Amino acid sequence: MKLELIATATFGLEAVVKREVEALGYRILRSEDGKITYMGDERAIVRSNLWLRSADRVLVKLAEFQATEFEELFQQTKGIPWEEWIPADGKMIVTGTSVKSKLHSVPACQSIVKKALIERMRESFGCGEFPETGAEYTIKTTLLKDRVTITLDTSGVGLHKRGYRVADVQAPIKETLAAALVQLSFWKEGRLLLDPCCGSGTIPIEAALIGRNIAPGLNREFISEGWHVIPKKLWQEEKKKAYEAIKYDAEFRIEASDVNPRAIQAAMENAAEAGVDDCIHFRVLDISGIAAAEEAGVIIVNPPYGERIGEEKEIEKIYTSLAVFMKKNPTWSLFLITTDKELEQKIMGREADRRRKLYNGRLETTYYQFHGVKPPKMGKE
Repeated sequence: MKLELIATATFGLEAVVKREVEALGYRILRSEDGKITYMGDERAIVRSNLWLRSADRVLVKLAEFQATEFEELFQQTKGIPWEEWIPADGKMIVTGTSVKSKLHSVPACQSIVKKALIERMRESFGCGEFPETGAEYTIKTTLLKDRVTITLDTSGVGLHKRGYRVADVQAPIKETLAAALVQLSFWKEGRLLLDPCCGSGTIPIEAALIGRNIAPGLNREFISEGWHVIPKKLWQEEKKKAYEAIKYDAEFRIEASDVNPRAIQAAMENAAEAGVDDCIHFRVLDISGIAAAEEAGVIIVNPPYGERIGEEKEIEKIYTSLAVFMKKNPTWSLFLITTDKELEQKIMGREADRRRKLYNGRLETTYYQFHGVKPPKMGKE
């Protein structure tokens, strides 16, 4: 079955998600704010959920049409072949949003869509009531400037929920964003990666998953695993392939530290749950104590943003320590995400080589990239 799929993304990560979809071998139709639309099939649903590291969800696009009146919304929604997707016992949940549209009442739109859906199901299955005791189907109705998009969520819980976060600390970074930070950096197999403010370990863990080529969704469940339209055999086959794709002999080094012993304990527990505890060297260390063990490495860091009272001195110390480290080690590269708009000249004394606006939850941040100079090549003996 040919399907139009949508991988939703946090603002600023569209290019990363697009590359991930292309790496899976699927043809991109459109890249827009917050979503990548591409062609696939039932197997693509499985592979996308298992392998996309920086996307938020994978949706099936069922219909798109104009609607300025409720009757138009009802009739167009009723025209969708719902019976091909949802069985008679399916649990149907309708969600929605409306932006700059005449049909601005979200509850009213949700009600109309559910009514049209039930009417179609009644005609298709020849019954009046539906128990809704079976697999779950979440239908999302998105209205933007009177354009309606009807989608079916295949992921369920967001893709950032990898399943390894068994211990936590305050204000952790989302797994999908952490994976994107790693992919936007210079880090690769053979180079040392350092996170000196690792918190509960999300950035180093996501880096280790990438280094070992472990599918981020391998140890969790998805809402579409219970759907009759996707044979269980596909899930079994793709999970088997994912296990076989793991690179147990990959050579990479990751060091993670934090001044908080409780954070390091949480990070170690999470890394063990993710199956990458042997890939990361964790230690309790003040950021002023970090030292370069290699000629050229990569720092990826998500320091505190100063959202809580009393953090200003702590943040200033972190920035100063990083600036001192980079001055002493010009061949290293620094990748830092923060809400601070004055980081470049105030702390680093120069402009970043690249910067990217990203959102960490509701916070607007900048991902600063300070590229190190290439180390001199070793002379031939």
